[in-house]
Order: sequence, then structure tokens, then C-alpha cells
Amino acid sequence: MTAFNKITETSSLHDNLESLSTKELLHKINEEDQKVALAVQKVIPQIEKLVEQLVARFEKGGRLFYIGAGTSGRLGVLDASEIPPTFGMPYDRVIGLIAGGDVAIRKAVEFAEDNTLQAWKDLNVYGINKNDVVVGIAASGTTPYVLGGIEDAKKNGLLTAGITNNPGSPLATQADIAIAVEVGPEFVTGSTRMKSGTSQKMVLNMISTALMIRIGRIKGNKMVDMQLSNKKLVDRGTRYLIEALGLEYEVAEAALKKFGSVRAAIVNLKDNG
Repeated sequence: MTAFNKITETSSLHDNLESLSTKELLHKINEEDQKVALAVQKVIPQIEKLVEQLVARFEKGGRLFYIGAGTSGRLGVLDASEIPPTFGMPYDRVIGLIAGGDVAIRKAVEFAEDNTLQAWKDLNVYGINKNDVVVGIAASGTTPYVLGGIEDAKKNGLLTAGITNNPGSPLATQADIAIAVEVGPEFVTGSTRMKSGTSQKMVLNMISTALMIRIGRIKGNKMVDMQLSNKKLVDRGTRYLIEALGLEYEVAEAALKKFGSVRAAIVNLKDNG
């Protein structure tokens, strides 16, 4: 393995944390958090490259897979799980896989991340093919579960990307597209659930949101394909129709429930004059 500077394990810029007041702790955590968005900004060209590749593959029926362990895996699962309700996409187009399986979302599964063969086995459950894209997420850039999955995906002709917080790490060098967000040492030394995790969440938001917009799942700035799974979302969709078509609330709500989505209601109501 090529030597690299493991920034995620370097000592915090802050010390004697136990002696600080609550106010001091919160201000210092916030001070560190303010560095995250600027670090993400620096990797936008790599994120752009990934999104462009994803759009081309999605148009051919391809899918996006996230693989990760621990916090990184949970963030991938979270992003994937929000795509259907937000954008009305089927659940099998963006898929998050975590080392140890779904039980690991709530409770750590010992040594699950150390298995270099399991990620490819997990991916193959979904009949993975060359139109799909595999994105590995690992703050350290050294997680065996992720590295094994990326290596096997590449061997089988899939496009791969790696989201990490250690430039020069194995994940950054092995993935086709390296998204290495250098956020610096964590407030609590090595606690990558903090700045590293925040940066990963921001990058995942950018990837999936930009992808969904590019493939036509947003109209203007509205979630016109969102699932109407609760009263809040029905109300939101109703207000979208009022804004778009100038309807009375009750008429808009009835149309939304009849046609099942904001997009379908707009299309049908415009077609019918």
C-alpha cells in the first residue's frame, strides 16, 4: 500500500476538551464545521464528472449504488432512501449498501467492514451490470469492504467513484473518480462522524440532487414527482398546483389526489384546458 497522510487520524486542533464549558465546546465545534463547505467546494469538478457519467448511464436504465461501513455506510443508505419520496423514483434506482447488512444501520456489526469480498456479493444480489455505477464511501479511504467492492466493480467494467477524507488514500487512488474532501483533523481526534461525515452528507446531497434534476425529476424548483405519503406532502403538492395553475385550494387538492402527483395533475389539467 502506498504511504499517505491519514488526515482523519491526526490530532485535533483543540485540546483539554473536558475543561471547556458547554458554550466553548459548541463554538469550537461550529468553528470546525465552517471549514467543511469550503473543502467540499474544492472537489466540485470531481463531483461534476461523476454526475455527468451518472446521467448518461441512468438514461440507459443504469443505477447508482453506494457502499460503505459505519457512519459512511449509514449516510449512503440515508441518501438512497430519500430518493423515492423526494423524487418519485423507484426504490431500485439508487441503492445504499452497508457492511453488515441493514442491521448495521442501527447497531455496529463487529468486523463486518473487514471483509473484502462481501461488497461484491451484496452488489450481485441486485444483478449489477455495466450501466450501473458504484460509489464507495470511506472517510479513512482504507475500509476493506469498500476497497474490495470498488476493485471488483472495476474488474467487471463498472464505473466507480470514491468519497473519502484522505487524499492519496487507497480509495482515492483505486476509484475511477476520486472525491477526496480534505476537512482536516476532527474536533475529537479520529471521530469521523463529525466533519468527515458532514462533508460526505453534503457531497451525497449534491450527487443525487443534481442527478435527479438532470434526468427531469424537478420542474422549476419544485418536487413535482414526490410521493404523497402524508398530509404535509399533500398540502405541499396542493400549494404547488395553486401556484402553477391558480386553482382554489379544494380544487387543487382534489386534482392532486385524483392524478397522484403534481406533475400528472399539471399535465392533465392543462390538457383539459
